[in-house]
Amino acid sequence: MQIDWQQELTRAALPHAVLAVLTNGEMHGYAMLEVLSSGFPKIKGGTLYPLLKRLEDQGLVIHEWQHDTAGPGRKQFAITEQGRRELARAANAWSQMDEVLKNFRADRQETP
Repeated sequence: MQIDWQQELTRAALPHAVLAVLTNGEMHGYAMLEVLSSGFPKIKGGTLYPLLKRLEDQGLVIHEWQHDTAGPGRKQFAITEQGRRELARAANAWSQMDEVLKNFRADRQETP
């Protein structure tokens, strides 16, 4: 059986990508999908909206209803301080994992 690494890495990285996008300011889901699609081209609302709910349940994001006279209201999401700390922790963890993988490759190349 072959592992779909792209899918596995996307699943692992997407929560942190959402937090990273929100560091640039509040955003509603559809706008987030547009931004995220540059790095995660297969992402759909059916993946993003449940993820946003989980992040909110964990206290990493909050939402506020934004009412618009031209259309229906929509949720505007923002990152919390706890979310910023989690993003920093995750960035550090990804960096450490990258270093581990580099070391494995270097060890392999040095072995006769």
